[in-house]
Amino acid sequence: MRAKETVPPDVTSLRRRILPTWANRNFQLLAASAVITGFGSSGAMTAAAFAVLEAGGTGTDVGLVAAARTAPLVAFLLIGGAVADRLPRHRVMVAANLLNACSQAVFAVLVLSGQAQVWQMAVLSALGGTAQAFFSPASEGMILNSVQQAHASQAFAIYRLGVNGGNVAGAALGGALIAFSSPGVVLALDAGSFALAALLRMFLRVGSLLPSERSSGMWRDLRDGWREFVSRRWLWSIVVQFSVINAVTSAALAVYGPQVAASDLGGAGSWGVALAAFGLGNVLGGFLMVRWRPRRILLSGVLCVSAYALPAAALAVPVPVPLLVVAMLVAGCSSEVFGVLWMIALHQEIPQDMLSRISAYDWLGSVAIVPLGMAAAAPAAETLGMSGALWGCAVLTVLLTGALLLAPEIRRLERAENNPPTPAPPDQPAREVTSDGTVSST
Repeated sequence: MRAKETVPPDVTSLRRRILPTWANRNFQLLAASAVITGFGSSGAMTAAAFAVLEAGGTGTDVGLVAAARTAPLVAFLLIGGAVADRLPRHRVMVAANLLNACSQAVFAVLVLSGQAQVWQMAVLSALGGTAQAFFSPASEGMILNSVQQAHASQAFAIYRLGVNGGNVAGAALGGALIAFSSPGVVLALDAGSFALAALLRMFLRVGSLLPSERSSGMWRDLRDGWREFVSRRWLWSIVVQFSVINAVTSAALAVYGPQVAASDLGGAGSWGVALAAFGLGNVLGGFLMVRWRPRRILLSGVLCVSAYALPAAALAVPVPVPLLVVAMLVAGCSSEVFGVLWMIALHQEIPQDMLSRISAYDWLGSVAIVPLGMAAAAPAAETLGMSGALWGCAVLTVLLTGALLLAPEIRRLERAENNPPTPAPPDQPAREVTSDGTVSST
């Protein structure tokens, strides 16, 4: 008879000192896999932009390749949300990670071989967007569901700290690799990170609604989710706001940013530093949210959204790199504060069996016009000038944020500190097992 395996006392003691007692196995796996993908992906968007430019593409081509990733995300999000409420969510996440790994690996090979063409890069970006359409609704709320309600805010903040720490390191490394080697190296690193994350997520013990428990069709599920979505004005009004803000911010950072960096700020290296500053701001915001527990969660979060205008305004001038770094730092910190408070609001107010579908509508509204914004970025810059287009992005962000504060539900929604935990599905140990973190609305 085999002896029972034990964990050495010194390892157990070390683990207890490093990790909070509530940080169970699923929390650790979810956090580790998200940190790994964040490290790999933080430089991939910039790498794709510079790959297009190095292949002889124009600013319009950069926008089209970026839009190619978002278009299938919009097209498949609702299906992804319905699938994630029917199948084990961790399996959906693993399949999506593997698709991302394959598409980025092929992208890297084409770029490194010098044979990449714009249409090929657009197709591979579209595959990555398709994977994200299924991954994002499935992942939504899993971190918060992996811990007790009392630790939800702290857990998500600590989780995001790790993710954003990976983003900082990945953005800095990505910028250096693009400057000194090739964008293809960064894309290959991203492919490897998705493959490793898929392996880790295979070991999640995640309960989910089984297909046999869903007697209605997928279309009925989507209609039920839509009714739940439109019944909360605070929810759909913030999503509408971010549909515009995400479009203009994506244009500013994915299309205009690399071009301004190439022409006025010293190239990919300085832009990598600026992106790393944004990630560092995310880390600082995470530290803040570990301790800060505002009572009016949406009011506090929405007020922070106005800081999203700072990077676009800084690029419009353009300011020297140190000032751009400060603008990105503040915007990153504000983004993280909003992201944590938004997830707390969703977790608190939305029934768990509806969360993936609500998340799908959230993501759909938030990214619906991002392809249009990025595709229109170059024509807008030609019409208004680069500076005028960037100032337009900044002004729209501030105006929309001010308008949102007129909604009383947003000003008044409070944290429910003493709410009892939502019962877990029958095949899921209650509150001790099971959205990554791209805040949908960023």
